[in-house]
Amino acid sequence: MPNLSAVAKTPQAQAQLPTTKIQAGIHIINAEVASTFGSRQMGLMYRESLPRNGGMIFVFEVPEEHCFWMKNTPLPLSIAFIADDGRIVNIEDMKPFDEGSHCAKEEVRFALEMEQGWFERKGMKAGSRLKSESLFGPR
Repeated sequence: MPNLSAVAKTPQAQAQLPTTKIQAGIHIINAEVASTFGSRQMGLMYRESLPRNGGMIFVFEVPEEHCFWMKNTPLPLSIAFIADDGRIVNIEDMKPFDEGSHCAKEEVRFALEMEQGWFERKGMKAGSRLKSESLFGPR
C-alpha cells in the first residue's frame, strides 16, 4: 500500500496557464502566461518537458532588472529578457536545479523561458525583436 502522506507532499507543476502566441522571426511560440505573483513564483518548476515551440512568458507590472533561478526545475532552459517593444535585451542559458541568479542586463517587464538552445537554433539573439499583439508595443 502506498504511503499517502508522502504522495500528498510530492510537489507538482502548476496547472496549465492561459497562453499567447509570440512571433520570433518566422517561428510562432505558444507561451503560457505567468502574470501573477504565484504563477511567476512557480514558473516551470517540476515540469518534465515542454511542448514543441512552447515556453513560458513572465509578465511583470513594472520594469526591473529581474533575476531568475532554476530551483526545482529539471529542464535545461534558455531565458530571453525582453523590453516593452519586444526587443531581446539578453539571453541566458540555465542549468537544471541551478540556484544561481540569471538576470536582465537592463530593466524589463518580460522574460521568456524556452527549451535550452531554442533561441540560438532559431537565429534569435540580443537585439532581435519578438512580436505579440497582446504583450509588446505601445502601452
